[in-house]
Amino acid sequence: MTDSILKTVQDNKHDFESTEDLRPLLEQIKDKQVVMLGEASHGTHEYYKWRARMSKVLMEDYGFDFVVVEGDWPPCYEINRHVKHYDDAAQDTKQVLRKFERWPTWMWANWEVHEFARWLREFNESRDEEKRKGFFGLDVYSLWESMDAIMDYLREEDPEAYETAKTAMRCFEPYRDEDGQRYAISTRLVPEGCSDEVSRLLAEVRSKAPTYDQDREEAFSAEQNANVSNNAERYYRIMATGGESTWNLRDRHMMDTLKRLMDFHGKDAKGIVWAHNTHIGDASFTDMGNQGLFNLGELGREEYGRHNVALVGFGSYQGSVLAGSAWGSKVEDMNLPAAREGSWEDICHQAGKQFFLHSEDLQSNPGLERRIPHRAVGVVYNPRHERYGNYVPTVIPKRYDHFVFFDESQALHHIDITADTVKIPDTYPHGL
Repeated sequence: MTDSILKTVQDNKHDFESTEDLRPLLEQIKDKQVVMLGEASHGTHEYYKWRARMSKVLMEDYGFDFVVVEGDWPPCYEINRHVKHYDDAAQDTKQVLRKFERWPTWMWANWEVHEFARWLREFNESRDEEKRKGFFGLDVYSLWESMDAIMDYLREEDPEAYETAKTAMRCFEPYRDEDGQRYAISTRLVPEGCSDEVSRLLAEVRSKAPTYDQDREEAFSAEQNANVSNNAERYYRIMATGGESTWNLRDRHMMDTLKRLMDFHGKDAKGIVWAHNTHIGDASFTDMGNQGLFNLGELGREEYGRHNVALVGFGSYQGSVLAGSAWGSKVEDMNLPAAREGSWEDICHQAGKQFFLHSEDLQSNPGLERRIPHRAVGVVYNPRHERYGNYVPTVIPKRYDHFVFFDESQALHHIDITADTVKIPDTYPHGL
């Protein structure tokens, strides 16, 4: 069975070395409403480099409007303001990336994102303000940062709503910490927590946002921060008390954020998503579906139709990766060992060095209708456990529309936001 799959991959792979070599893939996805570009880890240089190259072409040549990433809204919105040349935005890209203070900081405070942000800022400079391309965040974790951003915005724009925000903030203040753990634990004693306060704040901001006089995007951001605060509060409360899936809540929030961005950019909007394969690959074609879990890729197909969405998975066989040995630990440049025998990555390793595949070319092989182990590395990783975990059983041609493979991959080049001076890597820039 594996030999048959290997031959199918060998017969249908498209080797690439340059961005131009990817043109056949880009031509297939250029007319989609949403293109989701994945990653098999949060710490691999090749995924970030080639997603950026693909996004550059999609924006320059095919009219895509924004990139939205698996990151918190407040710091990502600071990048957005930076690349769009807001008058009061920070001018230095490294300073903007220092806004990513929540662990794992390396996911977005890295030289690969730095290069993409620099390019996007330069690209936007000659464009009319309303046509500048954006950079946004999908995630739900930023309870405190989003509350702070709402307070800053409403203090000047809407003093009445500011009072509602202060009431909500007073409720949260005793539990304030980096990751919401203290608040989550408190809800075991008071299950409703501060849900009423953030719900009232969201309702008030949502009803008044259309009347705000400031920049339309700034008002949109204020409303989004209210959405994040509301969903983050619920996320942390459910994390402690149970009752439903925090995974599903998080990915539903991501989908709602994507939809709000698409609506904000108009009826002809086209968006690009950067997120882990576990979020952008359709979960119904993995064992996640058996557990009642759904994800962004699956919801995107449901919302916009399969013909309007492209799901592009990424993976590699071996190399190095940035990750932490435990949650909140210091980031390490870790060994990424050779993929498990019989895994999707092992098959791709035997097929070639660097290539992409179209799923429609693979569907004639019945062996690919079954689930194959497919590697997924998180922000917490232990290479010694490689053979016992880190693999998601996957029907590859159904989970993704396309797949990009690297035989050898290397770790991201992170920016230490705590350091006074930051050394530029020898390999920078990476050829965007």
